[in-house]
Amino acid sequence: MRRRPRHLLYDVLLWLVMSVLAAASGPDPFVDPSRFLFVTGGRVLLLGLAIAVGRPWPLAAVVILLPVGPWDFREGLATVGWDFSGGQATGDQAWPLSLLAVKIFPLTPTTPAVIWYAYLTGRRLARIWPAVAVLGLAAMVGVGVVLAKGAHLRDWFTMVSALLGFYVVPYLLGALRRRLLQQRERAQQSVAAQARLRERTRIAHDMHDSLGHDLALIAVRAAGLEIARGLTPAQAKAAGELRVAASEATERLRQIVGLLRDDIEPAPLAPVDEDVTALVERARESGMEVSVEMAPAPVPALAHRVVQEGLTNAAKHAPGAWVRVAIAPERISVRNGAARGGSTALPGGMGLTGLRERVRLAGGTMTAGPVGDGFELVVIPHAGEPDPHDA
Repeated sequence: MRRRPRHLLYDVLLWLVMSVLAAASGPDPFVDPSRFLFVTGGRVLLLGLAIAVGRPWPLAAVVILLPVGPWDFREGLATVGWDFSGGQATGDQAWPLSLLAVKIFPLTPTTPAVIWYAYLTGRRLARIWPAVAVLGLAAMVGVGVVLAKGAHLRDWFTMVSALLGFYVVPYLLGALRRRLLQQRERAQQSVAAQARLRERTRIAHDMHDSLGHDLALIAVRAAGLEIARGLTPAQAKAAGELRVAASEATERLRQIVGLLRDDIEPAPLAPVDEDVTALVERARESGMEVSVEMAPAPVPALAHRVVQEGLTNAAKHAPGAWVRVAIAPERISVRNGAARGGSTALPGGMGLTGLRERVRLAGGTMTAGPVGDGFELVVIPHAGEPDPHDA
């Protein structure tokens, strides 16, 4: 981990504060200078080494601070007394012989540093066994300290509370913090992945709705030009090749849309930005024979998408056929007659499938199928139910 200037400043300040605490709680330099230099100087040196390596390698800092760990049992966060006959006493009162005074969580000048680096170990170290090994080493040191003090029962209690308070609990808190951060990061990644899938779906259906419609109209114009009078055989052949090329481009577009589409998400999100009148006028300009019956009422939100899909299918499957569009608040229909030319459509399209899903999400119903010598697409939108994708 690269040490930034502010991190260096924080580490120096931490070392100065911890050094002052170590000096204040150590031997008096005026009474015993040599002991002050050995004890306090050793603490300051170990603190400096631990802080120097603690940011990138907190477990190494824990090992360095083992000699100045919680092995001084004279002061503790609490003093508890047990009466083996069943009573209990606490405080600074004089203890009877039947009571056992125990120091809980011994306090030393290096307590904050040891706890901090144990917490950082749990926060940054994913592997468990190195931390377990260091805890075993600390336990061995604690056992040696207790044996050196005479192996009294109260010292065993103090040593266990020291191991738990200095090493185990801070490490577990750091590990919990690491797990929570990992879960939050995974949640953010999941949200980003869902957003990418929705964007792919939007792109796929926008390509299908707009480009597919335009390519179908190009094929219709090319088919009309192919049978127009006054063309030379070469020109008619070129028009036919243009019609076939438009049909092949439509098929390639369908394949690309199939790769982009996410089957889990409800499909289309946004068609081209134009109203039904402009859509019909563009189809007429391409050579389609389209008539419109529109009730004098607000146009249903689904009308644009339904009319677009109906005109596209008519252009591909029934070139040259008449098309009748009827729009009312309670019913939208697109019907075409018999084809006058060869179909440019290829099997496997997904336009009606996407439209059916959109209608279902809007709370409506859709039917599509042959009627007489033509085809009819009918959608019954529910009144007051807007298109969920703002079509």
